[in-house]
Amino acid sequence: MSLDTDTFTADWEAWHLQKDALLAHEHGFLAVTGLHWPTSDPQRFPDAPGTWSTGPNGVTVMLDEGEELVVDGTTVRGRHAFGVIPERGGVNAVWGDAVIEVAKRGGHDVIRPRHPRHPLRTSFTGTPAYAPDPRWVITGTYIPFPEPQPTTVGAAVEGLQHVYDAPGRIRFVIDGRDLGLTAFNGHAPGSLMVLFTDATSGVTTYAANRSLQIDAPAPDGTVVLDFNRATNLPCAYTDFATCPLPPSENRLPVAIEAGEKIPHERGPAAR
Repeated sequence: MSLDTDTFTADWEAWHLQKDALLAHEHGFLAVTGLHWPTSDPQRFPDAPGTWSTGPNGVTVMLDEGEELVVDGTTVRGRHAFGVIPERGGVNAVWGDAVIEVAKRGGHDVIRPRHPRHPLRTSFTGTPAYAPDPRWVITGTYIPFPEPQPTTVGAAVEGLQHVYDAPGRIRFVIDGRDLGLTAFNGHAPGSLMVLFTDATSGVTTYAANRSLQIDAPAPDGTVVLDFNRATNLPCAYTDFATCPLPPSENRLPVAIEAGEKIPHERGPAAR
């Protein structure tokens, strides 16, 4: 094994350990114990304090005597209004060693408690993945749209939809085949993110989706797609996630035998 390959593998392993550590954080997605949809009728949930409701002015909780939450460092008791939360936004309210996430997804308010002692988290042993291979580092070309295109995609939760602005499309070649992926904005300014499936989906990789973060394009539009870093979204591990599905044009007709595989948590179908 060459030094370059050693370095490539070590970098990938460090990245993958960091990714799994974030997933398994005490209040990460593996700690989520429920996905609740408040309505105008006040209701209690088994894994959160208080009685919850929502309406035009946002989510409200009515805490019973002896119950309290800490919101933005301030202890609240009785009635507390979280206000209107923007799409894909959220507020974390601390309850003992747990966090109650109040968020908006697909135009709906959600309550998502996160308990560090949840068995899904405490039994987590890591995400299986293909061995890193430099052949899956692909150079492509980013072609921006004249204007960002609002793109509606499905979600892991039936009946829910997400809308993202797609700034452009990425073209690349694998095994002589011209391929393309519609891109969304990534986490860092100027970076991109793609959601996709491929011929391994539902066989060795999670059926619904995988995601790939891509550094900002070079001035000439060149981008690097390192499929070794194709990751599962939270819905691959838990049913309490509202993850977006790839747009229909992002279903690749080739087998991307790189990146993360079906999680152990999904049972005997894992590879």
